[in-house]
Amino acid sequence: MKLEELAKELKISTKIFIKFIQDFDLELSECLSTNLEVKKDFEKFARENIIFLKRYDEDLGHKKSTENINQPTTKVSEVINKEKRNLFDNGTYKSSISSFGIGNKMGGNYQFVYDYFGKKSSLIQRDFIGYRDLFFYISRTLEPFMNQSPLTDWGIHKTAGIILYGPPGSGKIFWANKIAEITGYRFEQVKRYYYGTSFVDGNKTSFNDFLLERMKEDKVLLFMEDFDKIMTQRNEQNSVSSSNEETKEIILHYIGHFENENLLMVGSANSVMDIDKEILAPGRFDVMIPVFPPNSEERLKMILHHITDNLSEDSLLIKILFKNNANHLPFWKDISSKMNIFSNTMIIDFTQSLKKRIRNLYLKDSSDQIKIDSNLLNSALRDASAKLTEEYLDQVSQFITDVSKNNDDDFPLRIEELKKELEHYKVVEAPRQTIGFAHNEEKKK
Repeated sequence: MKLEELAKELKISTKIFIKFIQDFDLELSECLSTNLEVKKDFEKFARENIIFLKRYDEDLGHKKSTENINQPTTKVSEVINKEKRNLFDNGTYKSSISSFGIGNKMGGNYQFVYDYFGKKSSLIQRDFIGYRDLFFYISRTLEPFMNQSPLTDWGIHKTAGIILYGPPGSGKIFWANKIAEITGYRFEQVKRYYYGTSFVDGNKTSFNDFLLERMKEDKVLLFMEDFDKIMTQRNEQNSVSSSNEETKEIILHYIGHFENENLLMVGSANSVMDIDKEILAPGRFDVMIPVFPPNSEERLKMILHHITDNLSEDSLLIKILFKNNANHLPFWKDISSKMNIFSNTMIIDFTQSLKKRIRNLYLKDSSDQIKIDSNLLNSALRDASAKLTEEYLDQVSQFITDVSKNNDDDFPLRIEELKKELEHYKVVEAPRQTIGFAHNEEKKK
Protein backbone atom coordinates (compact mmCIF):
# COMPACT_ATOMS: atom_id res chain seq x y z
CA MET A 1 0.00 0.00 0.00
CA LYS A 2 1.29 3.46 -0.94
CA LEU A 3 1.55 6.16 1.73
CA GLU A 4 -0.91 8.29 -0.25
CA GLU A 5 -3.47 5.45 -0.25
CA LEU A 6 -3.15 4.96 3.52
CA ALA A 7 -3.46 8.72 4.07
CA LYS A 8 -6.62 8.88 1.97
CA GLU A 9 -8.17 5.89 3.76
CA LEU A 10 -7.44 7.21 7.27
CA LYS A 11 -8.17 10.83 6.26
CA ILE A 12 -4.77 12.00 7.47
CA SER A 13 -2.56 13.85 4.98
CA THR A 14 0.76 12.44 3.77
CA LYS A 15 2.45 15.60 5.10
CA ILE A 16 1.26 14.73 8.62
CA PHE A 17 2.72 11.22 8.34
CA ILE A 18 6.04 12.61 7.09
CA LYS A 19 6.19 15.22 9.86
CA PHE A 20 5.37 12.54 12.43
CA ILE A 21 8.21 10.27 11.23
CA GLN A 22 10.64 13.18 11.53
CA ASP A 23 9.36 14.46 14.89
CA PHE A 24 9.66 11.03 16.48
CA ASP A 25 12.96 10.23 14.76
CA LEU A 26 11.67 6.96 13.31
CA GLU A 27 14.06 5.03 11.07
CA LEU A 28 12.90 5.55 7.52
CA SER A 29 13.52 1.95 6.50
CA GLU A 30 11.12 0.82 9.26
CA CYS A 31 8.29 2.96 7.87
CA LEU A 32 8.54 3.30 4.08
CA SER A 33 10.27 1.84 1.08
CA THR A 34 11.99 4.02 -1.53
CA ASN A 35 8.85 4.24 -3.69
CA LEU A 36 6.76 5.23 -0.63
CA GLU A 37 5.23 1.79 -0.04
CA VAL A 38 4.15 1.59 3.62
CA LYS A 39 5.88 -1.06 5.73
CA LYS A 40 3.62 -3.43 7.71
CA ASP A 41 4.70 -2.22 11.16
CA PHE A 42 4.01 1.39 10.26
CA GLU A 43 0.64 0.55 8.72
CA LYS A 44 -0.32 -1.36 11.87
CA PHE A 45 0.73 1.57 14.06
CA ALA A 46 -1.27 4.04 11.95
CA ARG A 47 -4.45 1.95 12.01
CA GLU A 48 -4.30 1.21 15.74
CA ASN A 49 -3.42 4.78 16.74
CA ILE A 50 -5.58 6.82 14.41
CA ILE A 51 -7.01 8.90 17.31
CA PHE A 52 -3.49 9.86 18.44
CA LEU A 53 -2.47 10.77 14.88
CA LYS A 54 -5.57 12.96 14.45
CA ARG A 55 -4.74 14.74 17.72
CA TYR A 56 -1.20 15.21 16.44
CA ASP A 57 -2.62 16.62 13.18
CA GLU A 58 -4.95 18.99 15.03
CA ASP A 59 -2.10 20.18 17.28
CA LEU A 60 0.07 21.06 14.27
CA GLY A 61 -2.68 23.34 12.98
CA HIS A 62 -2.67 25.54 16.07
CA LYS A 63 -0.54 28.70 16.15
CA LYS A 64 2.02 28.50 18.93
CA SER A 65 4.64 30.51 20.74
CA THR A 66 7.15 29.31 23.33
CA GLU A 67 4.82 30.35 26.13
CA ASN A 68 1.70 28.43 25.07
CA ILE A 69 3.40 25.04 24.59
CA ASN A 70 2.67 23.11 27.78
CA GLN A 71 6.31 22.56 28.76
CA PRO A 72 8.95 24.57 30.68
CA THR A 73 9.54 27.72 28.60
CA THR A 74 13.36 27.69 28.76
CA LYS A 75 13.63 24.05 27.69
CA VAL A 76 11.13 24.57 24.87
CA SER A 77 13.25 27.46 23.59
CA GLU A 78 16.37 25.27 23.66
CA VAL A 79 14.70 22.53 21.60
CA ILE A 80 13.26 24.98 19.07
CA ASN A 81 16.46 27.00 18.73
CA LYS A 82 18.35 23.80 18.06
CA GLU A 83 15.97 23.12 15.16
CA LYS A 84 16.44 26.69 13.83
CA ARG A 85 12.71 27.45 13.57
CA ASN A 86 11.83 30.79 11.99
CA LEU A 87 9.60 33.30 13.77
CA PHE A 88 7.11 35.88 12.64
CA ASP A 89 7.55 39.31 14.19
CA ASN A 90 4.81 38.53 16.71
CA GLY A 91 6.68 35.48 18.07
CA THR A 92 4.54 32.85 16.34
CA TYR A 93 6.39 30.11 14.43
CA LYS A 94 6.34 30.15 10.63
CA SER A 95 6.68 26.38 10.29
CA SER A 96 4.57 23.80 12.08
CA ILE A 97 5.64 23.04 15.63
CA SER A 98 4.29 19.91 17.30
CA SER A 99 3.65 19.96 21.04
CA PHE A 100 3.95 16.15 20.89
CA GLY A 101 7.31 16.35 19.08
CA ILE A 102 8.61 18.88 21.62
CA GLY A 103 7.40 16.68 24.46
CA ASN A 104 9.11 13.63 22.96
CA LYS A 105 12.47 15.46 22.65
CA MET A 106 12.13 16.56 26.28
CA GLY A 107 11.77 12.98 27.55
CA GLY A 108 8.01 12.48 27.37
CA ASN A 109 6.72 8.92 27.54
CA TYR A 110 5.93 7.91 23.96
CA GLN A 111 7.25 4.37 24.22
CA PHE A 112 3.98 3.06 22.73
CA VAL A 113 5.10 4.55 19.41
CA TYR A 114 8.47 2.78 19.38
CA ASP A 115 7.00 -0.54 20.54
CA TYR A 116 5.65 -1.03 17.01
CA PHE A 117 9.16 -0.87 15.57
CA GLY A 118 11.02 -3.28 17.84
CA LYS A 119 12.63 -5.28 15.03
CA LYS A 120 15.19 -2.79 13.82
CA SER A 121 16.89 -3.33 10.47
CA SER A 122 20.62 -3.70 10.82
CA LEU A 123 22.76 -0.99 9.25
CA ILE A 124 23.91 -3.50 6.64
CA GLN A 125 20.35 -4.19 5.46
CA ARG A 126 19.29 -0.56 5.11
CA ASP A 127 18.71 0.90 1.67
CA PHE A 128 20.46 4.09 2.76
CA ILE A 129 21.55 5.62 6.05
CA GLY A 130 20.20 8.92 7.33
CA TYR A 131 19.23 11.70 4.88
CA ARG A 132 15.58 11.36 5.91
CA ASP A 133 15.00 15.06 5.30
CA LEU A 134 16.52 14.88 1.81
CA PHE A 135 14.48 11.78 0.93
CA PHE A 136 11.19 13.48 1.87
CA TYR A 137 12.20 16.67 0.08
CA ILE A 138 12.89 14.69 -3.11
CA SER A 139 9.64 12.75 -2.70
CA ARG A 140 7.63 15.99 -2.48
CA THR A 141 9.42 17.33 -5.54
CA LEU A 142 8.59 14.20 -7.52
CA GLU A 143 4.93 14.04 -6.53
CA PRO A 144 3.69 14.95 -10.08
CA PHE A 145 5.46 11.79 -11.34
CA MET A 146 3.62 9.54 -8.88
CA ASN A 147 0.03 10.74 -9.21
CA GLN A 148 -2.08 13.02 -11.39
CA SER A 149 -3.48 15.19 -8.59
CA PRO A 150 -0.85 17.98 -8.82
CA LEU A 151 -1.62 18.33 -12.55
CA THR A 152 -5.40 17.87 -12.59
CA ASP A 153 -6.13 19.80 -9.37
CA TRP A 154 -3.41 22.45 -9.45
CA GLY A 155 -1.95 22.51 -12.95
CA ILE A 156 1.52 21.58 -11.64
CA HIS A 157 3.47 19.77 -14.36
CA LYS A 158 6.25 17.22 -14.09
CA THR A 159 9.64 18.85 -14.20
CA ALA A 160 11.73 18.27 -17.33
CA GLY A 161 15.09 18.54 -15.59
CA ILE A 162 16.62 18.26 -12.13
CA ILE A 163 20.04 19.40 -10.95
CA LEU A 164 21.64 17.51 -8.08
CA TYR A 165 24.38 19.74 -6.69
CA GLY A 166 26.93 19.27 -3.94
CA PRO A 167 30.64 18.69 -3.24
CA PRO A 168 32.40 15.73 -4.91
CA GLY A 169 31.80 12.37 -3.25
CA SER A 170 28.54 13.36 -1.57
CA GLY A 171 26.45 10.77 -3.44
CA LYS A 172 24.82 12.56 -6.37
CA ILE A 173 24.76 9.49 -8.62
CA PHE A 174 23.26 7.50 -5.71
CA TRP A 175 20.39 9.98 -5.40
CA ALA A 176 19.89 10.04 -9.18
CA ASN A 177 19.32 6.28 -8.98
CA LYS A 178 16.89 6.83 -6.09
CA ILE A 179 14.95 9.35 -8.19
CA ALA A 180 14.68 6.69 -10.91
CA GLU A 181 13.34 4.20 -8.33
CA ILE A 182 10.80 6.67 -6.92
CA THR A 183 9.49 7.68 -10.36
CA GLY A 184 9.67 4.19 -11.90
CA TYR A 185 11.90 5.49 -14.71
CA ARG A 186 14.75 3.47 -16.24
CA PHE A 187 18.12 4.91 -15.19
CA GLU A 188 20.74 5.50 -17.88
CA GLN A 189 23.95 7.43 -17.55
CA VAL A 190 24.96 9.49 -20.56
CA LYS A 191 28.45 8.37 -21.54
CA ARG A 192 31.01 11.02 -22.36
CA TYR A 193 31.40 9.83 -25.97
CA TYR A 194 27.74 10.64 -26.73
CA TYR A 195 28.43 14.37 -26.54
CA GLY A 196 29.19 15.91 -29.93
CA THR A 197 29.65 13.56 -32.88
CA SER A 198 31.43 10.22 -32.51
CA PHE A 199 31.66 6.69 -33.85
CA VAL A 200 30.10 3.87 -31.80
CA ASP A 201 30.55 0.29 -33.07
CA GLY A 202 31.69 1.71 -36.39
CA ASN A 203 28.59 3.88 -36.85
CA LYS A 204 28.58 7.67 -36.84
CA THR A 205 26.32 9.03 -34.11
CA SER A 206 25.65 12.32 -32.32
CA PHE A 207 24.09 13.51 -29.09
CA ASN A 208 21.09 14.63 -31.12
CA ASP A 209 20.60 11.05 -32.43
CA PHE A 210 21.10 9.62 -28.95
CA LEU A 211 18.51 11.95 -27.38
CA LEU A 212 15.90 11.31 -30.09
CA GLU A 213 16.26 7.54 -29.62
CA ARG A 214 15.75 7.83 -25.84
CA MET A 215 12.70 10.06 -26.34
CA LYS A 216 11.07 7.22 -28.29
CA GLU A 217 11.34 4.97 -25.22
CA ASP A 218 8.96 5.13 -22.26
CA LYS A 219 10.01 6.48 -18.86
CA VAL A 220 13.74 7.09 -19.16
CA LEU A 221 15.91 9.04 -16.72
CA LEU A 222 19.10 10.34 -18.35
CA PHE A 223 21.87 11.17 -15.89
CA MET A 224 24.55 13.65 -16.92
CA GLU A 225 27.73 14.13 -14.89
CA ASP A 226 29.72 17.40 -14.99
CA PHE A 227 26.49 19.25 -15.74
CA ASP A 228 27.92 22.53 -14.44
CA LYS A 229 30.84 22.28 -16.89
CA ILE A 230 28.69 21.33 -19.87
CA MET A 231 26.11 24.06 -19.14
CA THR A 232 28.53 26.83 -18.20
CA GLN A 233 27.43 30.38 -18.99
CA ARG A 234 29.60 31.65 -21.83
CA ASN A 235 31.23 35.01 -21.07
CA GLU A 236 34.61 36.75 -21.06
CA GLN A 237 35.77 34.79 -18.02
CA ASN A 238 34.49 31.36 -19.12
CA SER A 239 35.41 29.80 -22.45
CA VAL A 240 33.05 27.02 -23.52
CA SER A 241 33.97 24.10 -25.81
CA SER A 242 32.03 23.75 -29.06
CA SER A 243 30.96 20.23 -28.01
CA ASN A 244 29.46 21.48 -24.72
CA GLU A 245 27.76 24.40 -26.45
CA GLU A 246 26.24 22.05 -29.04
CA THR A 247 24.99 19.71 -26.29
CA LYS A 248 23.39 22.63 -24.47
CA GLU A 249 21.62 23.87 -27.63
CA ILE A 250 20.26 20.39 -28.41
CA ILE A 251 18.82 20.01 -24.88
CA LEU A 252 17.25 23.48 -25.02
CA HIS A 253 15.71 22.59 -28.38
CA TYR A 254 14.04 19.37 -27.17
CA ILE A 255 13.40 20.01 -23.46
CA GLY A 256 9.86 21.24 -24.10
CA HIS A 257 8.95 17.71 -25.28
CA PHE A 258 10.46 15.82 -22.31
CA GLU A 259 7.27 15.72 -20.21
CA ASN A 260 5.08 14.32 -23.00
CA GLU A 261 7.76 11.81 -23.96
CA ASN A 262 8.21 10.67 -20.32
CA LEU A 263 11.87 11.60 -20.30
CA LEU A 264 13.51 13.10 -17.22
CA MET A 265 17.03 14.52 -17.34
CA VAL A 266 19.08 14.75 -14.14
CA GLY A 267 22.34 16.68 -14.07
CA SER A 268 25.11 16.37 -11.48
CA ALA A 269 26.96 19.57 -10.52
CA ASN A 270 29.50 20.61 -7.90
CA SER A 271 28.04 24.13 -8.03
CA VAL A 272 25.16 25.89 -9.78
CA MET A 273 26.87 29.29 -9.72
CA ASP A 274 28.15 29.33 -13.35
CA ILE A 275 25.31 27.39 -15.02
CA ASP A 276 23.70 29.26 -17.93
CA LYS A 277 20.55 31.04 -16.69
CA GLU A 278 18.70 29.86 -19.81
CA ILE A 279 19.05 26.29 -18.57
CA LEU A 280 17.62 27.22 -15.15
CA ALA A 281 14.52 28.94 -16.57
CA PRO A 282 11.03 27.71 -15.53
CA GLY A 283 9.99 24.59 -17.41
CA ARG A 284 13.60 23.52 -17.90
CA PHE A 285 16.05 22.56 -15.13
CA ASP A 286 14.03 24.45 -12.55
CA VAL A 287 14.39 21.92 -9.72
CA MET A 288 17.66 22.07 -7.76
CA ILE A 289 18.29 19.46 -5.07
CA PRO A 290 21.28 19.90 -2.72
CA VAL A 291 23.22 16.78 -1.78
CA PHE A 292 25.05 17.38 1.50
CA PRO A 293 28.08 15.61 2.93
CA PRO A 294 26.86 13.37 5.75
CA ASN A 295 26.27 15.03 9.12
CA SER A 296 27.88 13.84 12.37
CA GLU A 297 25.22 11.22 13.14
CA GLU A 298 25.21 9.87 9.58
CA ARG A 299 29.01 9.60 9.50
CA LEU A 300 28.94 7.49 12.65
CA LYS A 301 26.41 5.07 11.17
CA MET A 302 28.15 4.96 7.80
CA ILE A 303 31.46 3.91 9.38
CA LEU A 304 29.82 0.92 11.08
CA HIS A 305 27.91 0.08 7.89
CA HIS A 306 30.96 0.15 5.61
CA ILE A 307 33.31 -1.59 8.06
CA THR A 308 30.91 -4.57 8.24
CA ASP A 309 29.61 -4.50 4.65
CA ASN A 310 29.71 -7.84 2.77
CA LEU A 311 31.10 -9.75 5.77
CA SER A 312 29.80 -13.14 6.79
CA GLU A 313 28.89 -13.66 10.45
CA ASP A 314 31.91 -15.91 11.04
CA SER A 315 34.43 -13.77 9.16
CA LEU A 316 37.75 -12.95 10.80
CA LEU A 317 37.11 -9.20 10.72
CA ILE A 318 33.74 -9.61 12.44
CA LYS A 319 35.44 -11.59 15.22
CA ILE A 320 38.09 -8.87 15.63
CA LEU A 321 35.43 -6.15 15.67
CA PHE A 322 33.47 -8.03 18.35
CA LYS A 323 36.54 -8.43 20.54
CA ASN A 324 37.13 -4.67 20.37
CA ASN A 325 33.43 -3.87 20.90
CA ALA A 326 33.69 -2.17 17.51
CA ASN A 327 30.40 -3.71 16.33
CA HIS A 328 28.57 -0.92 18.19
CA LEU A 329 28.26 2.77 17.32
CA PRO A 330 29.86 4.23 20.50
CA PHE A 331 33.25 2.70 19.58
CA TRP A 332 33.44 4.92 16.49
CA LYS A 333 32.23 8.15 18.06
CA ASP A 334 35.66 9.62 18.82
CA ILE A 335 37.21 8.99 15.40
CA SER A 336 33.99 10.08 13.69
CA SER A 337 34.16 13.43 15.49
CA LYS A 338 37.44 14.12 13.63
CA MET A 339 35.79 13.74 10.22
CA ASN A 340 34.32 17.23 9.81
CA ILE A 341 32.81 17.73 6.29
CA PHE A 342 34.04 14.29 5.17
CA SER A 343 32.28 13.11 2.01
CA ASN A 344 30.73 9.66 1.64
CA THR A 345 33.73 8.50 -0.40
CA MET A 346 36.16 9.68 2.29
CA ILE A 347 34.31 7.58 4.86
CA ILE A 348 34.54 4.57 2.56
CA ASP A 349 38.26 5.30 2.08
CA PHE A 350 38.69 5.34 5.87
CA THR A 351 37.01 1.96 6.36
CA GLN A 352 38.93 0.40 3.44
CA SER A 353 42.24 1.65 4.81
CA LEU A 354 41.41 0.37 8.29
CA LYS A 355 40.41 -3.06 6.94
CA LYS A 356 43.73 -3.36 5.07
CA ARG A 357 45.73 -2.34 8.13
CA ILE A 358 43.92 -4.87 10.33
CA ARG A 359 44.47 -7.57 7.70
CA ASN A 360 48.19 -6.78 7.51
CA LEU A 361 48.49 -7.17 11.27
CA TYR A 362 46.68 -10.50 11.08
CA LEU A 363 48.93 -11.78 8.28
CA LYS A 364 51.99 -10.73 10.26
CA ASP A 365 51.14 -12.69 13.44
CA SER A 366 48.37 -15.08 12.25
CA SER A 367 46.37 -14.03 15.30
CA ASP A 368 42.97 -12.41 15.65
CA GLN A 369 44.02 -10.85 18.97
CA ILE A 370 44.31 -7.44 17.38
CA LYS A 371 43.58 -4.25 19.29
CA ILE A 372 41.96 -1.54 17.18
CA ASP A 373 43.61 1.36 19.00
CA SER A 374 43.93 5.08 18.33
CA ASN A 375 47.16 4.63 16.35
CA LEU A 376 45.42 2.27 13.94
CA LEU A 377 42.36 4.50 13.64
CA ASN A 378 44.33 7.71 13.16
CA SER A 379 46.52 6.13 10.49
CA ALA A 380 43.42 5.16 8.51
CA LEU A 381 42.05 8.67 9.09
CA ARG A 382 45.21 10.20 7.60
CA ASP A 383 44.80 8.03 4.50
CA ALA A 384 41.18 9.10 4.07
CA SER A 385 42.09 12.77 4.60
CA ALA A 386 44.12 12.78 1.37
CA LYS A 387 41.01 14.02 -0.47
CA LEU A 388 40.48 16.80 2.07
CA THR A 389 42.31 19.26 -0.16
CA GLU A 390 42.11 23.04 -0.34
CA GLU A 391 40.10 22.62 -3.55
CA TYR A 392 37.57 20.41 -1.75
CA LEU A 393 37.25 22.93 1.11
CA ASP A 394 36.60 25.67 -1.46
CA GLN A 395 33.94 23.47 -3.08
CA VAL A 396 32.21 22.94 0.27
CA SER A 397 32.34 26.69 0.90
CA GLN A 398 30.78 27.37 -2.52
CA PHE A 399 28.13 24.72 -1.84
CA ILE A 400 27.15 26.50 1.38
CA THR A 401 26.75 29.71 -0.63
CA ASP A 402 24.65 27.91 -3.27
CA VAL A 403 22.39 26.07 -0.84
CA SER A 404 21.91 29.15 1.36
CA LYS A 405 20.63 30.97 -1.73
CA ASN A 406 18.48 28.20 -3.23
CA ASN A 407 17.34 25.93 -0.37
CA ASP A 408 17.88 27.85 2.86
CA ASP A 409 14.37 27.24 4.25
CA ASP A 410 14.44 23.53 3.34
CA PHE A 411 17.62 22.50 5.18
CA PRO A 412 18.45 25.07 7.89
CA LEU A 413 19.91 22.52 10.32
CA ARG A 414 22.24 20.94 7.78
CA ILE A 415 23.45 24.30 6.55
CA GLU A 416 24.28 25.52 10.06
CA GLU A 417 26.10 22.29 10.97
CA LEU A 418 28.09 22.36 7.72
CA LYS A 419 29.11 25.99 8.33
CA LYS A 420 30.41 25.09 11.79
CA GLU A 421 32.31 22.08 10.49
CA LEU A 422 33.95 24.12 7.73
CA GLU A 423 35.07 26.68 10.33
CA HIS A 424 37.14 23.88 11.88
CA TYR A 425 39.53 24.04 8.92
CA LYS A 426 39.87 27.81 8.65
CA VAL A 427 43.41 28.99 9.39
CA VAL A 428 43.65 31.67 12.04
CA GLU A 429 46.59 33.90 11.18
CA ALA A 430 48.83 34.61 14.17
CA PRO A 431 49.24 38.32 14.96
CA ARG A 432 52.45 39.68 13.52
CA GLN A 433 55.02 41.19 15.86
CA THR A 434 55.81 44.83 15.20
CA ILE A 435 59.23 45.37 13.64
CA GLY A 436 61.36 47.96 15.49
CA PHE A 437 61.93 49.04 19.01
CA ALA A 438 59.21 48.81 21.62
CA HIS A 439 58.02 51.88 23.45
CA ASN A 440 58.58 52.12 27.19
CA GLU A 441 54.87 51.41 27.82
CA GLU A 442 55.05 48.21 25.78
CA LYS A 443 58.17 47.08 27.65
CA LYS A 444 56.36 47.42 30.96
CA LYS A 445 53.59 45.15 29.70
